[in-house]
Amino acid sequence: MDDQRLKQLLSEAKTIAVVGVSDNPNKTANQIAEYLLRVGYTVIPVNPMLEEWNGRKAYPSVESIPGRIDIVDVFRRSEFLAGVAEDAVRHGDVGLVFNQLGLSSPEAEKIVRDAGLDYVENRCLYVEHARLLG
Repeated sequence: MDDQRLKQLLSEAKTIAVVGVSDNPNKTANQIAEYLLRVGYTVIPVNPMLEEWNGRKAYPSVESIPGRIDIVDVFRRSEFLAGVAEDAVRHGDVGLVFNQLGLSSPEAEKIVRDAGLDYVENRCLYVEHARLLG
């Protein structure tokens, strides 16, 4: 995805589901989710092992989240990305699936693109946001 398109998506986005957020404050997923909150996004935590994160209701899956999700930010190992992609597609109202730095899956990319959604992998949402909008 080119910078212009990603900048547009980040500028227009309001809601970001963070898949793989944890109750460990030292985890990168948590630090980036907190950054996203600070810069004004609504962050929806996704982790089937949590009831809540940072005072927000946690959801067991992307599909279970009510309403529009502009970006699904994924912090799961690469072997789980296809499942998260399927989950995002089942939700039915997702704009972009963004797999964090070090994560890639040709299968996940195919699932997302075949559904007509935007897809980014092996990039950091924090870095991209700071670079394009910071």
